[in-house]
Amino acid sequence: MEKFIQYLEFEKRYSGLTVKAYRKDLQAFYKYFSIDNDQALDVLDAKEIRAWIIYLMESNSAKTVNRKLSTLRSFYRYLQKQGRVAHNPTLKVQAPKIKKSLPEFVPESHINNIQNILSDSSDDFSELRDLLILEFIYNTGVRMSELIHLTHDHIYMEENLVKVLGKRNKERLIPISDFLMKIIARYETFKKDMGFSCNKEDVFFVTNKGTKLYPAFLYRKVNFYLSKISSIEKKSPHILRHSFATHMLNHGADLNAIKDLLGHSSLAATQVYTHNSFEKLKKVYHQAHPWAEKKEERI
Repeated sequence: MEKFIQYLEFEKRYSGLTVKAYRKDLQAFYKYFSIDNDQALDVLDAKEIRAWIIYLMESNSAKTVNRKLSTLRSFYRYLQKQGRVAHNPTLKVQAPKIKKSLPEFVPESHINNIQNILSDSSDDFSELRDLLILEFIYNTGVRMSELIHLTHDHIYMEENLVKVLGKRNKERLIPISDFLMKIIARYETFKKDMGFSCNKEDVFFVTNKGTKLYPAFLYRKVNFYLSKISSIEKKSPHILRHSFATHMLNHGADLNAIKDLLGHSSLAATQVYTHNSFEKLKKVYHQAHPWAEKKEERI
């Protein structure tokens, strides 16, 4: 298992969070079946894997169970390539069906209230940084891990661009608005005044102590401020990413352009946002068309 984890980390170059999730899933799998050697892995069959899935479904969502099954499938493919097992029992196991749900997003009218609770002219470092975090995610659609690992040399001030290192270290360039550039410039000046390093290789966003951000810190900040401007149930950094994509599409952006901006490898991952736009069109139709609500009268 440890060799597989090292393979994911150093050869596949998965993010630290992804590697951590793989390790946790496999450790739980080993514990459930009391596995202590490769031979034990080779004798497991599809029936036993299905029993494991049924056990997981008692306390996990279908989405979580699918992720754990995906981890196991990747592990067995690796073991087969290494000649450690003769068969892959996961191939005969069907994943649980996931109920499709639309990505939740913050309405545009609520997003506009960000600048009512945080000022770009603030003399408080943490307030200016928090504003920049919210504006940066919403303006660029970056993932939480991408924001955390952003460094100063990834910001191209003269070109109004930011270079983002996405999944598997795939690079993409994202345009930045003049307003966002203004906050970035002020933040960098403030950061230097605080005595925090702004060398090219240093992380761009830091805590009040000048250390690198971490997921819980970022989630807590976004959740706190979104709670002030919106009543939506989910209030995570990823919701701001969903809002970026949905609002872009609602204003006529090309789906392929949104795909590239989000760093999706497949258009299928981006197409989910078209459903939100379609729901908006249906709502407008039923509100505006004079015959939309008179079906029974016209039949």
